[in-house]
Amino acid sequence: MSWPILSVMTFLPTAGALAILLLRGSEASIAAQARWISLWTTIITFVVSLFVWAEFDPTTPAFQMQETANWLGLGIQYRMGVDGISILFVLLTTFLMPLCILASWDSVSKRVREYMVAFLVLETLMLGVFCALDLVLFYLFFEAGLIPMFLIIGIWGGPRRVYASFKFFLYTLLGSVLMLLAIMAMYFQAGTTDITVLLDHAFPQGMQFWLWLAFFASFAVKVPMWPVHTWLPDAHVEAPTAGSVILAGVLLKMGGYGFLRFSLPMFPEASVFFAPLIYGLSVVAILYTSLVALVQQDMKKLIAYSSVAHMGFITIGVFTMTEQGLQGGILQMISHGIVSGALFLCVGVVYDRIHSREIARYGGLVNRMPVYAFVFLVFTMATIGLPGTSGFVGEFLILVGAFQVSTWTATLATVGVILGAAYSLWLYRRVVFGELVHADLQTIGDLTRREVVTFAPLIVLAFWIGIYPSTFMDATTASVRNLIAQHERNLAASQAAAGAAAPAEAAPAAAEAH
Repeated sequence: MSWPILSVMTFLPTAGALAILLLRGSEASIAAQARWISLWTTIITFVVSLFVWAEFDPTTPAFQMQETANWLGLGIQYRMGVDGISILFVLLTTFLMPLCILASWDSVSKRVREYMVAFLVLETLMLGVFCALDLVLFYLFFEAGLIPMFLIIGIWGGPRRVYASFKFFLYTLLGSVLMLLAIMAMYFQAGTTDITVLLDHAFPQGMQFWLWLAFFASFAVKVPMWPVHTWLPDAHVEAPTAGSVILAGVLLKMGGYGFLRFSLPMFPEASVFFAPLIYGLSVVAILYTSLVALVQQDMKKLIAYSSVAHMGFITIGVFTMTEQGLQGGILQMISHGIVSGALFLCVGVVYDRIHSREIARYGGLVNRMPVYAFVFLVFTMATIGLPGTSGFVGEFLILVGAFQVSTWTATLATVGVILGAAYSLWLYRRVVFGELVHADLQTIGDLTRREVVTFAPLIVLAFWIGIYPSTFMDATTASVRNLIAQHERNLAASQAAAGAAAPAEAAPAAAEAH
């Protein structure tokens, strides 16, 4: 395109945030204007992302709509672009943000201006992660996203919000510092931070393992993988509803996206070597966190543990390095972003009315909130993976890919599907069915018009992906096949270089012995 559409889309939310900061007037007036500016800014950003989708050519694996500008010098540039993998994450981000603003409309009543600014800045940083084509630029967007989420949890969260926000910040920062060291090593070895160049650069075999581990330290915490997942339940429980939606919907996906963008193509030999480790950690995450979810008494904490289990499926799919596994992993990330975000919204709806997340406080909501019961049922079925919903397609493809490389991994992961159905249906039965025993539940009303508007597009998308997934998979097919080809090509080059180095090292030793 003749205009920098990716930069416009990425920084438009920041422009909205600046407009909110310039507001003057009474506190009530500023709060009302901030809500409307945020809503319209996120809607316009979503419309611009649809233009990106319309201009995108799914038949080519190349990065499209590239933008380049001189930035820091030393070969470090401002580079933006999207391919079939990143385009879906861009759309997921811009789709969820207006819904987060709507979900916060009444529930956030203090420091509304600052809240909306934090969310808009966060949207810019998340979009930057998925569009960046320079490692340093990617790292800045990736790390800076911690700051607004830290503030959202720490200021507008629950009673233990400070503890949860610092735990979230320290966990993710520690892993990211190691990634920064790896980026510096890659720059000195390859002479560039251009991702398009680095994707075809053959890093030395010995160096790959250390680079892979450094990137893994950052992405594993972000996913999060077991055993570095403990920050997530605390963050979800204390975060405001919209914070939980965007945390589960987009921020967790950055780890999976990082594995796809960097670990598999750039460090192929290390990825093959460590794949069994990934399978083991993922299976433990699926089984362990599913069992933990079964005994939770807090709705948000149960859904948080289920997120760890579902992300375990995704890491298995990614590291099968098969077309089915990769396609399933990407589609499951999109599905999880929609479904888990919707489940947190479902919790937020009843929390706003009763101000409790304790499962024991509920029961019989179908009698007072039949529309809510239907909405909750749709997303419960989707998180279980019922055929016809978005959760089924991704899990099915992941298991097909897993069976090709490790029967035991696929079998144990399938057990996790059964456990997922157990804790999801247990939650739904306790909250929705039974008798209305609590007096305050007998007077609450069903979904408001604003809440219906919030849930409607999520329901449509959950069924759309489940019934006609090729709409989204067609966009990723060329890029996924190119990713597999890059992985195999770089793997062969790495092995050939290692094989050539071995005789060269052996020759002096043989001469010395002679």
